[in-house]
Amino acid sequence: MNFAISMYRRLIRFGVYVAPIALLLIRLAWGWELAESGYGHLTHLKDTTEFFESLHIPMPHANAIISGTTELVGGCLWMAGLGTRLISLPLFFNFCVAYATASKEKLQVMFHDFPNHIDKVIDDSAFPFLVTSLILLAFGPGLFSLDAMLKKLFFSKRQPVAAGTKAEDWMR
Repeated sequence: MNFAISMYRRLIRFGVYVAPIALLLIRLAWGWELAESGYGHLTHLKDTTEFFESLHIPMPHANAIISGTTELVGGCLWMAGLGTRLISLPLFFNFCVAYATASKEKLQVMFHDFPNHIDKVIDDSAFPFLVTSLILLAFGPGLFSLDAMLKKLFFSKRQPVAAGTKAEDWMR
């Protein structure tokens, strides 16, 4: 039993060390995909606007610009790890709207027969972005990010070393 507990503790410790790398990879992969999607929406604005019109989204041109810009800027911020939690909120909302409009039928079918239709929701192109938004909102960007660097620079509890103070006092 002690061996199992010891191994489990090592696994937890390993997970703690791997978490920042996993968050970095998630941010880079899905940030790139998101920025690419937003860029595509903005560079093919006429097509995006027409698609939004077909979904009966109000003010389709303005919403196409807002959605594309949110995705492009959000993807870049995710990759940099800057304002990660903050940008994850509008991105989460963006993909909830995507489900409610472009994938409305999938959601309706899923709610009627959840076990047999969950794959339709998971296979939707908005799903990975929606889940990534939740992951980054919950866990933040990790250690390898501009957010972590800014936190260390501006929100650290360390006080500057004054003349005549001991190094131990500064390290607290």
